[in-house]
Amino acid sequence: MPKILKSPEIVPHNFGGLLTVAPNMLEFMAQAARVARTNASILVRGPSGSGKELVARYIHDHSQRAGNTFSAINCAALSRELMASELFGHKRGAFTGATHDRTGLLQLTDGGTLFLDEIAEMPLDIQAGLLRVLQDRCFTPLGSSEVIHTDIRLVSATHSSLRRLVAQGGFREDLMYRIRVVPLYLPPLRERIGDIEMLTWDFIKTLNAENERTVTGITRIAHDALLSYHWPGNIRELSNVIAYSHAIGEGPVIDLPDLPPELRGEAPPDERAPMESNDERSALRALLQQHQGRKQVVADALGISRATLWRRIKQFGLD
Repeated sequence: MPKILKSPEIVPHNFGGLLTVAPNMLEFMAQAARVARTNASILVRGPSGSGKELVARYIHDHSQRAGNTFSAINCAALSRELMASELFGHKRGAFTGATHDRTGLLQLTDGGTLFLDEIAEMPLDIQAGLLRVLQDRCFTPLGSSEVIHTDIRLVSATHSSLRRLVAQGGFREDLMYRIRVVPLYLPPLRERIGDIEMLTWDFIKTLNAENERTVTGITRIAHDALLSYHWPGNIRELSNVIAYSHAIGEGPVIDLPDLPPELRGEAPPDERAPMESNDERSALRALLQQHQGRKQVVADALGISRATLWRRIKQFGLD
């Protein structure tokens, strides 16, 4: 009978929707709160899916600009023309399809905070326009000669090294120094001790309220798989994994077969490589026979976790 783990009594810290129990995240959010009191431009470095926009909103909400507008755009999701229009606005006829005047976010966010996610993806000519905003507090909409003044606080985010991009000619050095007055380094989920377990149960609680299935437990081996996975997609990926497991499984318990293939140590069906050498399979079979199938003993002998052992057993068809 597999051991079933229940929801622990964890009360996370809530920073404007960013939940955490990890000591390094508490230190990070304390830094964010301190710099929020200033008007300095902030660059949040961190991987995709780790909550950079929530950090930006938290900074805005704890700044002197909290009563004014918070605006956000993802530079990687917009074409050059659309990004310029979103930021600076345009006059009718400024380009093909510009059938009416549009007010840009630089004007709409006057007095507030503008968050530019994935700023490393911003084209060089738009970088020049943004530099003017930060230096002179003014800009000109597309197709217009009118100079508009604005007072924004800029929070940017990227998962890339801007210094490397500057060296490669893909980012303006003068703009880099303007936007990264205060760099903050947001830890990836795999480095946030306690957050994987806490967020897993928080996502389960939300899904229980939204769906017919009610999950009350996780098997030890599924729990170990969640904790040992490296989470390249961070919180966004964890949310998707728990949603998948909640939908695909049955009953009150999430077990390892309910997790996506990559958490079970398997490639998705369309990405599977040929089976590893027979030598490794034979060695694993011999160990299992030697220890009469006691998986924890075998895992200890191999110096791996029980979840990793389970994945290898599945991979070699020894289950």
